[in-house]
Amino acid sequence: MVGKAKGAFRLTCLDALAERLGLASDMALADARAMIPRLDVVEEDLAADAALLGAIADWCDRYTPLVALDETDGLLLDISGCAHLFGGEAVLGRDCLTRLKRQGFTVRAAIAGTPRAARAVARYGSGGIIEPGGEGAALLPLPAAALGLDGARQHGLARMGLIYIADIETRPRAPLAARFGSDLLDRLDQAFGRLPEAVTPRRPLPDCMAERRFAEPLAHEAGIRLALAGLEQSLSEMLEARGEGAKLFEASFFRSDGAVRRLGIETGLPLRDAKVIDRLFALKLEALADPLDPGFGFDLIRLSAGATERLAVDQAALATGYDDDVPDEAAAERALAEVADALSARLGPQRVRRFLAQDTHDPVRAALAVPALHYNETARLGAPPPWPEPGAVPERPLRLLARPEPIEVLAEIPDGPPTRFRWRRAVHDVAKAEGPERIAAEWWLATESLAPTRDYYRIEQPDGRRFWLYRDGLYGPGVKHPPWFMHGLFA
Repeated sequence: MVGKAKGAFRLTCLDALAERLGLASDMALADARAMIPRLDVVEEDLAADAALLGAIADWCDRYTPLVALDETDGLLLDISGCAHLFGGEAVLGRDCLTRLKRQGFTVRAAIAGTPRAARAVARYGSGGIIEPGGEGAALLPLPAAALGLDGARQHGLARMGLIYIADIETRPRAPLAARFGSDLLDRLDQAFGRLPEAVTPRRPLPDCMAERRFAEPLAHEAGIRLALAGLEQSLSEMLEARGEGAKLFEASFFRSDGAVRRLGIETGLPLRDAKVIDRLFALKLEALADPLDPGFGFDLIRLSAGATERLAVDQAALATGYDDDVPDEAAAERALAEVADALSARLGPQRVRRFLAQDTHDPVRAALAVPALHYNETARLGAPPPWPEPGAVPERPLRLLARPEPIEVLAEIPDGPPTRFRWRRAVHDVAKAEGPERIAAEWWLATESLAPTRDYYRIEQPDGRRFWLYRDGLYGPGVKHPPWFMHGLFA
């Protein structure tokens, strides 16, 4: 494979035959063709390589959720505390290599007590398992490049005769740090376990999860739904034991051929009821444009929960007085949240919104449409004014026009309410008018400093239709005929 570098095409990846013929990485394509005229080359596709590596990393989640990318062709898996689930480190490593080779990949792996030691042995050694305390014997014979150094420092170390890690380990540390930087010594200490090194996973870790492995791949929809229901019950019990609820749930389906399919649901309030979780996943599965294809079957299904919060069991509020119809506000909010969760699972979280009142008298900014799932988090950020009481006569329309539309108005006095107006080529008579509601520009906002003052009127026609219109500006010096606009219609 070739890629463009330094103004010319150069070899980037070679197969075993090309290496035996004397070709090397970073060699110019022209030089390679001079040695082998009938050389077959393919231009590299870095985006496709990255997507493939990401897919392999997703597949490796079956072993541990701590999976990190290592350069462009490697993965780091933190299997601490996971190996016993597979029968030990040797069985886990053998299972991973066997499955990847069946998928057509050439793989070499190493298991060590530190990430950098495992990386060095896998890339520059023969792989295998390094027993605790055996990092020195495994690392010292390896070349200095195994520490992950850049080309300039590798060349500088080679000029000083420091070819192997053993050469660096035996030299005084102060001159090395002064010549090559302290990062060289940090990498050395991380490899030998003298300095801690963390694996940064590419996906956020779930707060808790439940999974089930199958001896035979599961391909029937009924069995898949039954297995998922069992995981939902197990996860619900975990959350209940912790006194928590979760807002994010993700089901991961690992196919036997290496493909991974993930389905996620999000809720507005913390949740741990297994029946509700199952209903939301059922809605999600029904709404899939691309059905969940088991292929040759799923050999692992995992259900994880994230964004957990404390969730206490609330006692239902008692009705006040003798009126049994008084609603419980908390119960009403939970019921509304359940409806929003179901609609969001079916239609998508961005398509289901709730209006959040804003602390402004500008009607255009009086309400903010936010995803219903994030309504409670957004509302907690501030203390917006409450909505009008239910049943009260609205002073403003619930829905405004996308843009105010110009109208022609006839009024008895210049600054009085209209008696007749023309809108969309139709003439409307005014039976009743209420106003004005004068709204001045919010002077503390730079964008509103030059906006004119508006006078809003509620208008009613003889047939009962009601409109909300305004005069854009006040009569005064230089302003003889302020324009009028239609801004909304009452229901």
